[in-house]
Amino acid sequence: MNNNTARPLRVLVAKVGLDGHDRGAKVIATALRNKGMEVIYTGLRQTPEMVVNAALQEDVDAIGVSILSGAHMTVFPKLIALMNEKQMNDVLLTGGGIIPEEDMKSLNALGVGKLFPPGTETADIADYIKGWVAEHRDF
Repeated sequence: MNNNTARPLRVLVAKVGLDGHDRGAKVIATALRNKGMEVIYTGLRQTPEMVVNAALQEDVDAIGVSILSGAHMTVFPKLIALMNEKQMNDVLLTGGGIIPEEDMKSLNALGVGKLFPPGTETADIADYIKGWVAEHRDF
């Protein structure tokens, strides 16, 4: 996807489903911008299809999903399936919210990247995204 031109990392931050709490997503979006990343925030009530299509249109390096609704075991597998269908194997899918440790492990096994619980330092999230992209994308 990338053509070796110097550009900031591009991250799409999304809220999927009926979860109406977006303060955390906005905090993360701002923190990633402050770390030099270009952030596209999709806003509330997105479908997995909308998120993946926006990620394709915006040529992002990573998708970050904030989820507090408890629907993570439905949302993340659907996102991974859509990303695989569209051959987005070099795009990171990460996120955070209220996700039990056991569910995080199951989602990681499906191909979802590291998932972050509430209270994670934003610098740790930015460092993880930068490291993953450096390792998996052609920059």
